[in-house]
Amino acid sequence: MRFVDYPSIIRFAWADFDASRPIDHIEDISARVSTNHVFRVNLEGGDRVIAKLSYFGKYEHFKEDHRLIHTLANNLLYPFENVLAKSLVKNNQVYVYRHQEENIDVWVVFYNPIRVAEKLPRRLEEHHIRKLGNEIARFHKACASVSSVMPKSSKTLRSDIQDLLDMLDTDTGRYEHRMNIDALRQQCNLFLENRKKMVASSVETMPVFLDWNIGNFSVTEKLELFSRWDYDWFRISYRVMDFYFFSRVCSDAGDRTVFSYLISPLAEERFGWFLEEYHKVYPLTEREVRFLPEAYRFFILNYVIKYGRYFFHRTYATKLQREAYEIYFPSIETFSVDPILKNLNL
Repeated sequence: MRFVDYPSIIRFAWADFDASRPIDHIEDISARVSTNHVFRVNLEGGDRVIAKLSYFGKYEHFKEDHRLIHTLANNLLYPFENVLAKSLVKNNQVYVYRHQEENIDVWVVFYNPIRVAEKLPRRLEEHHIRKLGNEIARFHKACASVSSVMPKSSKTLRSDIQDLLDMLDTDTGRYEHRMNIDALRQQCNLFLENRKKMVASSVETMPVFLDWNIGNFSVTEKLELFSRWDYDWFRISYRVMDFYFFSRVCSDAGDRTVFSYLISPLAEERFGWFLEEYHKVYPLTEREVRFLPEAYRFFILNYVIKYGRYFFHRTYATKLQREAYEIYFPSIETFSVDPILKNLNL
């Protein structure tokens, strides 16, 4: 995509939302490790809102996701009623602005700023991990409890993988993945087969956020979940889809600026501590645990291969995609969940 003047698009969006409150200035607060665009919009008089811009995937999915997140945010009960940012609403609906111009198609949503408490340390100690497992289990239970009032989501694991398969049949897909098309088709089909066999008709879905990077949430002094932001990978899916990133948060390596997406954190004893505490509060099933490698496979296929060039800078996207073929996919075939099942007495 060519250069885009994002502040100007934000000004157009805000004028369409509420022209009575002019913008004073706009600050770019985007994370520098990805291509996402987030801005702090300072209004005349001192008020502030957050603007999130996106241009990848489908506009319909962007709009749908933010309406789902808004429904979840407004239906979560104490103590999680203020964990998620509230989107701004116009005419009783989440306001989403679409800017189309020549080959530009950019979408904007506005949020109220969310308060941030304490950040977890870059490398967690055992008491951090065990408390986090307990707290996320409670949060997952709260999200599951409102599943029945959530609008239906059109985006599923199956549809995302089918989109990737369809892309491989296009000129762009054949060019971009020309050296690995057969391997990708095999990985996609493996995922679809294993999902159908393991969880498709037997495991309930719920709101999940997937990307639980340690920089995406804050906690209280008592290590209770306080706030969560960055909703790029939100979806209605299986709760174990969240677990790969929690294994990374718990890992012995800790949070790092130079990273790979190895499967090994799922096998660490430290992630076992997290699961032990989680399981006490919100018990897991054998089927869910056996699906963990497939949840990892989906993450690599959808967010590293299909959308990697949007989520990561080009050099990192190239690195991660190369590692996917050389390391990530082969490691799934040798990964065993048996030690996890044994530790949880499943």
